[in-house]
Amino acid sequence: MFRTMRLAAVALALLAAAISSACAGDVTFDDTARFLAGMQPSADSPLVPLTKDPSWQHHAKFFDGAFAQLEQRQISKIRDWSDVNLSAPRPTMFYFFSGPDFLYANAFYSKASTYVLGALEPAGAVPDLTRLPRGAVNAALYNVERSLGSILSFSFFITKQMKVDLHANQVNGTLPILYVFLARSGKTIRNVEMVALDDKGGVHTGNDNPGPNATRGVRITFVGSDGEARTLYYFSTDLSNPGARAAGFLKFCETLGPGNSLIKSASYLLHSGNFTVVRDWLLANSATIIQDDSGIPLASYNPRQWRFFPFGRYLGPIGEFPGRYQERYAELFTRAQPIDFGVGYRWRMHESNLLLAVKVPGSESAPAAETTSSAEPPPKPPRPKRPRPPEPIPPPPGRFFWFH
Repeated sequence: MFRTMRLAAVALALLAAAISSACAGDVTFDDTARFLAGMQPSADSPLVPLTKDPSWQHHAKFFDGAFAQLEQRQISKIRDWSDVNLSAPRPTMFYFFSGPDFLYANAFYSKASTYVLGALEPAGAVPDLTRLPRGAVNAALYNVERSLGSILSFSFFITKQMKVDLHANQVNGTLPILYVFLARSGKTIRNVEMVALDDKGGVHTGNDNPGPNATRGVRITFVGSDGEARTLYYFSTDLSNPGARAAGFLKFCETLGPGNSLIKSASYLLHSGNFTVVRDWLLANSATIIQDDSGIPLASYNPRQWRFFPFGRYLGPIGEFPGRYQERYAELFTRAQPIDFGVGYRWRMHESNLLLAVKVPGSESAPAAETTSSAEPPPKPPRPKRPRPPEPIPPPPGRFFWFH
């Protein structure tokens, strides 16, 4: 009898050890994100041995330096600006033409509980890195570095370069970039699942059939330092008029609005007649819009519905976008308040423009603006005086091209 009990005890111990080993062998979403971001995964993660590789250690050192400079140069200053100028942010923020740019979405709207990003690039995949050949892991780290080069230096993605870098590897699409930005923003990822929208805006997961014209994406649940659960959606979607009408993306977004919107480095697409659907949607479903001059043209705003607060300097479009100079924008920015950070295509400090457009409560029924009327600049919002921070570390010079 005692022999039988001893055998049973041994069997239970072996079973417990096997279960414990299986649990320890799981690679969590958060550990994968930290590894890609050049940050140490949890002590019991199967990814820990990969951090001994000199390639990963070089990757970690590079990202430590790059993100520290970016935090000092831009991100911390954007958070300070938002704390002063956005008094009552909505729970949802929309960021169209974003690519995987959670970094600036979170900097401008750190208090949002739901982030919705939409752009052409597919979400892609991040497989279990422990199952990839060592060479494939090193290649993935290098491609992530290359893809982030422009946004770390200038605040926007060179989209064509990102497509090349993240399509030639098993770690591909926008998901690895979202992982890096979440980890480097101090977030802990709790869950990641692929989702799809049907043409009515309904959300489908797993083996659900979203039908034709499905919009594919990813839903990431994460927590920040405050411990509150938040949700990030990224959808691969065509925001031109035919694409926006056929897909359920805007219908899905409408269930979360009205929200706050961010438009940055958007290639002046909203100035085009082929993007009027999404432009009108943003104007109808946004309580505030933060944009640079590549966003919604000033003439499209109804001045009876919106109040404008300009910041920075308007120098007109860069050479890659001729014919997009806005006289009204220039007039509005003669009364602009200074900002101490760069953003958008004119990424140098003291050359960037930022417009905060705030919808007047109860103004939704206001008559449409005449296209020939001028948007009159409103009084400046009150802003407490702050000590001037030190000069930023300038990013390296170079020649760049922008595509969306």
